[in-house]
This record gives sequence, C-alpha cells and structure tokens, in this order.
Amino acid sequence: METTVNYEVKDRICTLTMNRPDKFNALSLQLVRDLTSALRRAESDKLVGVVILKGAGKAWCAGGDLEELLTLTEGDAADRREYLLDFKAMIDTVRRISKPVIASINGVCVGGGNELNIACDLTIASEKAKFGQAGPRVGSMPAFGVPQTLQILVGEKRSREITYLCKLYTAREAEAMGWINKVVPPEQLDKEVEIWANEILGKSPTAIALGKRLHNVYYDMLSSSAEIGIEMLTFFWGTEEAKEGMLAFKEKRPPVFKP
Repeated sequence: METTVNYEVKDRICTLTMNRPDKFNALSLQLVRDLTSALRRAESDKLVGVVILKGAGKAWCAGGDLEELLTLTEGDAADRREYLLDFKAMIDTVRRISKPVIASINGVCVGGGNELNIACDLTIASEKAKFGQAGPRVGSMPAFGVPQTLQILVGEKRSREITYLCKLYTAREAEAMGWINKVVPPEQLDKEVEIWANEILGKSPTAIALGKRLHNVYYDMLSSSAEIGIEMLTFFWGTEEAKEGMLAFKEKRPPVFKP
C-alpha cells in the first residue's frame, strides 16, 4: 500500500506531507484516512506543538481523486456516503485538534483541496500557488468549507463567485480577499512557515488551544450544513449529470449538461 502521508517531527513542529505527487496529491480515500490518522497522532504527541501541512511535488492538493469519484458514480449510495463521511471526518479533525495547523501551499489548491486549506488555521502560500473551486464544472459541489467558512473569509458575493464560476485565482488575489494569510516567493515558503510555527510555539499552548476552540464556534454551529451536504452529494454523484462532468474533465472536453 502506498504511503500517502509522510509524518515528521522536529523541534516540536510536526510536518505532514501529502505524498501523491504523480496525482497532484488528489484526495483518494486512502489519503483522506491517512491524513486523519496522522492528525490524530500529532494531537496525542506531547512533543508536537504545531502542525504544518504540505503537498509533495508541484501541487498542494488538486481535490478529489477523479478515478475514485468516477467509480463512486457507478457504485451504490452507501459507498458514496462512506467516502463523504470520511472526508468530513478529515476536515473536522483539522478543525478540532488543539494544535494549530498551518497550510504551506506550494502549488495548485482547488476543489476539495481548497476546502482542506480553508479548514487549516493559517495559510501561507508560494507566489506560484493557485486557488479555486471546480465542483459545478466537473459534476460536483463544495460542501465542507466553502458554505461554512469561505463566505465568512471573503464575503458572500465573492464566495458565490468562486463557487459558481470555477475560476482559478492567484495567491496574491487570494491574499487580498482574506482567503489566505500571506504570500511569499517560492524559495522563501518553507522558511516563512517555520517562522510562523516558531512564533506560535513561543506562546501559551493552553491559550492557543482555547483560542482555536473559540474560533471554531461558528464552524461548529454550521457543521450540520456539511451533514446535509453529504446527503446532497450522495444523491448528486449518482446522477448522469455528475458522471458527465467527471468524464468530460477526464477526457479534456467541455461537458454537455442537459437542462
């Protein structure tokens, strides 16, 4: 079985690296489960104070694994629901572990990958990074971060634009919107993330943990919307419309959505 997440601890910083570079770190079910497990391991590790989440290769995370999603469109509802419940568990774990999670984004961050980014406490990105949602273009929709959190970060109108138009935004554009915290040249990314992590390590860990919990109150209040989203996607991914969107993306052609 492939190692989908690398786990490393040094000087109280835990670095988790999504390790599917040939697939642009697309979120397979195995990666989703491995990342959840690694985050829980970091939470229980007394030597860890901060978590950094990275992507191997040229991308941070390109969203859901298209091959697996196409398989799910052919399967039954229980299989689709299982994947979505595991995805929600991953997002909830990022949110609810007591230790801050910093997204260190080196490249493409779209779809489910962007929802994972939104769940992280802080985001520092390379100037080469790109951000966006792809759902309506490929027969899906965001359910685990955009409806609950992105519209709070960038405003409702911007959030709807990002969802409906499925455009890619530069790291500088994302920074200006409040989508991410900071943008740096690619060669400075690792160093800048390390500086931020060490700044946090110099603070009271209890205060940080409590502050994170309080910041999560609005997310917790809206978490039921993600559960509704699971049922919506369980239904939607079983339709011909969703299948057409995914096949068209795979075949690199415009989708034909019937009204």
